Amino acid sequence: MQNTTIKTWAWVHKWSSLVCTVFMLLLCLTGLPLIFHHEIGHLLGTEVEAPAMPADTPRANLDDVLDVARAQYPDRVVQFASPGEDDYNLWFVTMTPTPEPTTDFRSVVVDARTAALLAEPRFDQGFMWIMFKLHVDLFAGLAGKLFLGFMGLLLLVAIVSGTVLYAPFMRKLQFGSVRRERQTHAKWLDLHNLLGIITLVWLLVVGATGVINTWADLVIKYWQHDQLTSILQPYQGQSLVPAAQRAQLQPALEAAQRQVPDSRLFFVAFPGTSYSSPHHYTFFLKGNEPLTSKLLWPVLVDARTAEVTAAPSMPWYVKTLLLSQPLHFGDYGGRPMQILWALLDIASIIVLGSGLYLWLRKRKTAPRTTAPVASTATADNAESAA
Repeated sequence: MQNTTIKTWAWVHKWSSLVCTVFMLLLCLTGLPLIFHHEIGHLLGTEVEAPAMPADTPRANLDDVLDVARAQYPDRVVQFASPGEDDYNLWFVTMTPTPEPTTDFRSVVVDARTAALLAEPRFDQGFMWIMFKLHVDLFAGLAGKLFLGFMGLLLLVAIVSGTVLYAPFMRKLQFGSVRRERQTHAKWLDLHNLLGIITLVWLLVVGATGVINTWADLVIKYWQHDQLTSILQPYQGQSLVPAAQRAQLQPALEAAQRQVPDSRLFFVAFPGTSYSSPHHYTFFLKGNEPLTSKLLWPVLVDARTAEVTAAPSMPWYVKTLLLSQPLHFGDYGGRPMQILWALLDIASIIVLGSGLYLWLRKRKTAPRTTAPVASTATADNAESAA
């Protein structure tokens, strides 16, 4: 490339990197414990475990489970109920003051076989909750998510521009070499570029899926507007179905599962909540295969009659969101993939930290040094966080 071209790419790389580096460091640091959130929960004693029982122990009626949960918070309504992600012998019930979205929620865990109350964990406090909120929205709600999404886009620009600059920077060196005999600055420069290339694909994947995940609220709202509007046309003008007039949940669940065979429940949203309508129980079912277990099939069941109203297939944009979420945290391949994700996350922290160090060092020494345009541009490649 010509010196002018290199200089342009270096400017793009430097500023896209510098703007997003601090936030990307924050996301890498908070994302590391989230990769092992279940394991950390067990160590901290915050994970609820079902008592051991024979495998053929029958499951309790879901309405009995909900009665136990409501008894703990009679002044609240049920927003969501879901079986345990790793233990299907647990029911997690979310209770809120009103059906509308809120951060004021209480969780009740009930044994799925005996309908016995097991715990009332708090998921809105503690170390893992702080890590999660910082990683997802910086405690700023949708605005925080969209801001982090923009930072993710800048990261993708930095990765692409850094890749373009890597070839001219390394043309006089062997691929992946680290000049250990040189000064500290040169060694960090080479290490920054080497780890940047090693983590290139992973950062692209995690960065792209992270950006998609920040749009989750908007994607769901668009899906509701795009698909649910026509489905709910017959109910237009009707108010929220009162709790006293709702059908029992157990037969409604069985009707939904008959609609989508070979599936299991992921969670159920109650009437009036953000993932349902004022007139339906919405059951989100997922498959039993490795791929289909990441996808969801919504089944809308009339809250008064327990009859299936619709079971629309999720559109491509929602499927993209659903597939990107587990890939972002390495949830596809079990423990080996978690370890790989953690190692690549640590390497990315080094890349980002070294890029910031190199840029700060350059600013400190810039008045005392001069360099040709080409070498300055390629240095910018290494001294920005890729």
